[in-house]
Amino acid sequence: MQEVWDTGAMEPPIIVLVGPTASGKSALAVDLALEISARGGRAEVVNADSMLVYRGMDIGTAKPTMAERRGVPHHLIDIMDVTETASVAQFQRLARSAIADVRARGGVPIVVGGSALYVRAIVDDFDFPGSDDRVRARWEAELERIGPHALHEVLRGVAPASAARIEPGNGRRIVRALEVHELTGGHEAALPGMSHALEGVHQFGLDLPRDVLDARIGARVDAMFDAGLVDEVRGLLERGLRLGRTAIRAIGYRQVVAMLDGEIDEEAARAEIQRATRRFFRKQLGWYRRDPRIVWLGPDVDDKVGTVLAAVAG
Repeated sequence: MQEVWDTGAMEPPIIVLVGPTASGKSALAVDLALEISARGGRAEVVNADSMLVYRGMDIGTAKPTMAERRGVPHHLIDIMDVTETASVAQFQRLARSAIADVRARGGVPIVVGGSALYVRAIVDDFDFPGSDDRVRARWEAELERIGPHALHEVLRGVAPASAARIEPGNGRRIVRALEVHELTGGHEAALPGMSHALEGVHQFGLDLPRDVLDARIGARVDAMFDAGLVDEVRGLLERGLRLGRTAIRAIGYRQVVAMLDGEIDEEAARAEIQRATRRFFRKQLGWYRRDPRIVWLGPDVDDKVGTVLAAVAG
């Protein structure tokens, strides 16, 4: 049986790791890459977290440090300024290009997610409608004028099914839905069917009890503040964080900005970051649980590296 690191006779597989914040995906990805290397192969990590692309957003995103990467090459980290806008369509192109590059050199790409949307966009048949800067700018101006909730009512009037699946406070998604509706005459907020666009995809999810995740998230938020999250945000504000459309919306950053603006105190900021993180991972787990292709690795799986490599090789 040919093993995943012996890729001379076939295209290398793609290993995808998903799971909630603080579940240990980044560390497992590095462990996998080092084990493949120890067995005579090559593996590199491809980031699928939309916020790790931003330079300077390190503490609040729990971005793997160079020491934590342990010499394993990581792609799509620190490639954009906080004033730039990251889109799913752009990320899809960049990630697929990185995956193709790693495979062309005989390596195994290890994709580490992120949100279900970004992971699905990378590995599945996932086409994006076109965009028009003028149309989008007009809807963004309307968002600024009337606010996300009122604009959500506009969307409800023209595309009620889409409005039902988009949170009223998510101005960016509302604008995109209205842009697509205007350009194409329709908008579908649901994800497309589950069909891999890339060959050799093997998906694994890290599963931990909710109380363990809650405790880890609480500890992580405290550690971020202790490590200098507030100073990191101050520095990013000086570099134009408020001008960006996506970076400033990241969990942790928007709460600290509110704190620095005097809207909330530090205790409230910490608590809201914890709540927002828990809401996010529960929502993402809901999406992932609907995907039968994901092999879940629970806390009872002691040798996760061996289990993943055996499953891919088998």
